[in-house]
Amino acid sequence: MFRRERSIPLRGSAAALCNNLSVLQLPVRNLTHFGVVHGPSAQLLSAAPEGVPLAQRQLQAKEGAGVSPPLITQVHWCVLPFRVLLVLTSHRGIQMYESDGSVMVYWHALDAGDASLVQAVFARGIAASGHFICVGMWSGRVLVFDIPAKGSNIVLSEELAGHQTPVTDIATEPAQGQDCIADVVTADDSGLLCVWRSGPEFKLLTRIPGFGVPCPSVQLWQGTIAAGYGNGQVRLYEASTGTLHVQIDAHARAICALDLAPEVGKLLSAAEDTFVHIWKLSRSPEGGYVEVEHCHGECVPDTQVCGARFCDPSGSSFAVTGYDLAEILRFSSM
Repeated sequence: MFRRERSIPLRGSAAALCNNLSVLQLPVRNLTHFGVVHGPSAQLLSAAPEGVPLAQRQLQAKEGAGVSPPLITQVHWCVLPFRVLLVLTSHRGIQMYESDGSVMVYWHALDAGDASLVQAVFARGIAASGHFICVGMWSGRVLVFDIPAKGSNIVLSEELAGHQTPVTDIATEPAQGQDCIADVVTADDSGLLCVWRSGPEFKLLTRIPGFGVPCPSVQLWQGTIAAGYGNGQVRLYEASTGTLHVQIDAHARAICALDLAPEVGKLLSAAEDTFVHIWKLSRSPEGGYVEVEHCHGECVPDTQVCGARFCDPSGSSFAVTGYDLAEILRFSSM
């Protein structure tokens, strides 16, 4: 069971975008960072365990070429083996900052040259894999940036071509040195999932077809893909083969966020039906099949939920954002 904790006030509400909450826990300093976007700006907040906000910073989208201010589409902390970078995506480009947002170390402008007049140009979907940061594009391509141990000598090393529609989300997990391991999964607006092996050259391992609805959020845990869809379903696939293990009719409306607590295999799903559910994933020792147990359901009344994340790797607390909700709601286990 979870109980409501003291919420964290925002200067404005979260934008009605999927995956509109990023969380970075700093156990050494006993702090948790939260990132939320709305319009052309991103709010970064630091809070102590009791919920008292200690610091706030506001980042603006870099203008680039254009007459109107660009809208930020996502903010996400990328934890690399040797540093943590904060990545912002927008309709104009990709911005990378030091983890506290104090210094911008890289800017990549989007090239709208291959977009049609009726096609929106944007970047969306951010994840770190080893010393790479992957960012999804409106064109379906995924940009792979090689990140140095320090400094700003960031290089666009590769563009992955696996999708025909805009990328929605990217998930990764450590490869742990195994051969042919599937450690990156990308999702798009058609519901297609592409499974990759990262490295100096990324390799496409398998494609999991969509079924006519978008896949706004995806996660990866111990070789299992958890994908949340626009029809409220959560589907669990074997990453290496694309085999469907479990289909859960989890929500009555479109899923807007998934998250995983890697230490315990808890999966969090949040949707436009105002509910946040927590599920326990495990593998049966006999056949290795994935099993699912429902652990908790939380209703956030009269709120269009747009972001939800665990606040720690053990899944003992989580946070939720909503459109027209000027606070981050926090829940912790009793």
